[in-house]
Amino acid sequence: MDVLPTAEFAFPGPLRDQLVSAILSGAKTSTSGLVLSYERTGEPMPEVGQRSAVLDSAGRRVAVIEVTEVRVVRLADVDLRHALDEGEGYGSVAQWRAGHETFWHSAEVREELGDPGFTVDDDTPVLVERFRLVHVV
Repeated sequence: MDVLPTAEFAFPGPLRDQLVSAILSGAKTSTSGLVLSYERTGEPMPEVGQRSAVLDSAGRRVAVIEVTEVRVVRLADVDLRHALDEGEGYGSVAQWRAGHETFWHSAEVREELGDPGFTVDDDTPVLVERFRLVHVV
């Protein structure tokens, strides 16, 4: 597990703690990210079969996940199944989108992207990823 690349969900703090708990319980089996974030940070996009160690807010490796599906879609094309499988309690795509827009428009994301005025729209490319929990520490 120590040699695996790491998977970080959100930024350290309450949201990451919630997401990691959802992964560990099996409620979270999908995630979303901005394609632009991968481009700006130089981080490679995930690939099917890739295994990663999930980090908690303290930076500890707490689980291993394996990517089972990766797609790039327009923000407007994210479907209900994906929204539900994010394990964050969303009951609709509109709720999912509102929650993600709040995160993507946050000061932390805008700083990471180097764009203080960054906003998303229907055509923003989003990486939607499915994964399975392989191991819990």
